[in-house]
Amino acid sequence: MTGWQTLLYKEVLRFWKVGFQTVAAPVLTSLLYLLIFGHVLEGRVLVYDRLSYTAFLVPGLVMMGMLQNAFANSSSSLIQSKIMGSLVFILLTPLSHRAWFAAYVGASVLRGLMVGLGVFIATLFFAAPQFAAPWWIAAFALLGTALLATLGVIAGLWADKFDQMAAFQNFLIMPMTFLSGVFYSIQSLPPFWQTVSHLNPFFYMIDGFRYGFFGVSDVSPWISLGIVALAWAGVSLLALRLLRTGYKIRN
Repeated sequence: MTGWQTLLYKEVLRFWKVGFQTVAAPVLTSLLYLLIFGHVLEGRVLVYDRLSYTAFLVPGLVMMGMLQNAFANSSSSLIQSKIMGSLVFILLTPLSHRAWFAAYVGASVLRGLMVGLGVFIATLFFAAPQFAAPWWIAAFALLGTALLATLGVIAGLWADKFDQMAAFQNFLIMPMTFLSGVFYSIQSLPPFWQTVSHLNPFFYMIDGFRYGFFGVSDVSPWISLGIVALAWAGVSLLALRLLRTGYKIRN
């Protein structure tokens, strides 16, 4: 294996060795959300005038699981390596900043996709799946997990302590995820909050991903794809620059 492939393999093993915690636990959490919200609102809410609430909720929970775990993987790996001092062994290798980026983001995308697949399989018992546009599902799954994985790299480089990382996740990632339309269509919101929702890039990931299942969305999937792609390009350039300069890892 080449250098970046070896680092990728190491990062995949890192989360797979504790798969019950890193993959199975998020699937169980999403299933609990489905049981609670689905039980309370099923039969009372009809989305897009034709979808049951449970069917509407499933893609949102799948994407939420993917996004949160893609971020958690890269960010936790970097902060743990920095605090434990094991990051120095990777610094001694002749790996380029691009190799670091590919390995950390690649492993995080894989974990996110595994969690998403697990959530989807677990929810098959509650709602019959629909696949109106499978390519849109794949596109937003890959772009969404890549974007959050890259944000995780930035957060892991920036944070010096676990509580800083927890603050980043609790006050930025978690609120933006929950307010992105996972549990509701923004068409049900007042005009002001609809406008606010359109400022949240996570909304476009959820909305575009849901379009792949039902062929209907709050905004055009092409608009969502463009916004998510631009967002990933922007954070990728920042992450690559931080890795190239050795931000908080060489000094």
